Amino acid sequence: MRCLGIDYGTRRIGLSYGDELGVATPLPALTEADETRRWAGLLEVARGRRVTDLVVGHPLNMDDTAGPKAKEAEAFAARLGAELGLPVHLVDERLTSQEAESTIAKSRRRDIRASGIVDSRAATLILQDFLNLRFPPEMPSAPDDEDGR
Repeated sequence: MRCLGIDYGTRRIGLSYGDELGVATPLPALTEADETRRWAGLLEVARGRRVTDLVVGHPLNMDDTAGPKAKEAEAFAARLGAELGLPVHLVDERLTSQEAESTIAKSRRRDIRASGIVDSRAATLILQDFLNLRFPPEMPSAPDDEDGR
């Protein structure tokens, strides 16, 4: 399994990559101003990494309803899945952008946001949530006897 995590936005697309190791790693975001070029770049990354699954953030409302942004993400996911012929997994992304942005000093957020770093950090959080469900971290085993061996 080779997964591409995607934080979809109309101006930037955050990306991350993960596999059976169960660790999501950020990739450079697609920040091209031209939507056609961003789309081509996304297809190039997916094909170049030979991904088997697409994991797209699903921005549900806090009451679990799908608002306009969630419907946009659904349409984007459907288009991407059809174009690449791959399964698409929608993952609840509520608050991931805020969580990703919270690691950046307030004075630098505007510049950093434009670079796409926050978007790729959010994509990494989205993908990590998905991978954790697929490959839960192993719990340490209990010692066999009272001596801890």
